[in-house]
Amino acid sequence: MADILALKKSEPAGPVAVAVQDGILRLTLAKPPANALSLATLAALQAEFEAAEADASIRVIVLAAEGKVFCAGHDLKELTAHRGDVDRGRAFYERTMTECSRLMQTIVRHPKPVIAEIDGTASAAGCQLVASCDLAIATDQASFATPGVNIGLFCSTPMVALSRNVSRKHAMEMLLTGEAIDAQAARDFGLVNRVVPREYLNQIVMKYAQTIASKSPLTLKIGKEAFYAQAEMGLSDAYEYASRVMVENMMARDAAEGIGAFIEKRNPEWKGE
Repeated sequence: MADILALKKSEPAGPVAVAVQDGILRLTLAKPPANALSLATLAALQAEFEAAEADASIRVIVLAAEGKVFCAGHDLKELTAHRGDVDRGRAFYERTMTECSRLMQTIVRHPKPVIAEIDGTASAAGCQLVASCDLAIATDQASFATPGVNIGLFCSTPMVALSRNVSRKHAMEMLLTGEAIDAQAARDFGLVNRVVPREYLNQIVMKYAQTIASKSPLTLKIGKEAFYAQAEMGLSDAYEYASRVMVENMMARDAAEGIGAFIEKRNPEWKGE
């Protein structure tokens, strides 16, 4: 909690609260109780991620939420309100799904590592949001679900992120039953990295963030991009691609500095180039 209170910048207005400390950007969903991904919330998150991409001072992004629900997914009341449109809501639904998919891809393709901090329920597109982040730390009170099947709406877009994090059998279990899994099961499935007591959540997330923020930003950018790119390739193509990436990485100033610092037993000075 002390880390949160010590943040140097805080902008609580709107659906997303923004704070920055020592190169760590903290984005907090701030529309409890549901923290739903309305169009306004999607737009706010998209804008913050795009701004962070252009800000060299930002090294790591933490995505958190206020209240007992991390994110309940899409705003069903907002979606339902458009059933009275001339097209029965089709245009609005297409816009919503397009913007949500855009945000999830922005997170995956973002040059800065993104850590999800979950203390509560992450369901449907909220579970998708967690799965799209690079790391996820949850409390033992957190739960995860893709419950669309329970209301006649299969979680097809959350399925994309979920199936890229957990095994097919585990993904189908969540998608077909719609039942929530607890934090321990989420860790066993591979959806989250660690499960921690609530009182230590922020402390542990910040430790991860600070450790990552101490690395070369160029190296992190290169590595994150390469990780997701090779994951979609066959074995031979993946090795060929990764070899090219490693050669280019070796040519970077930060690689020369890091290797030199290791040999000389000193701390490296990163320039991000």
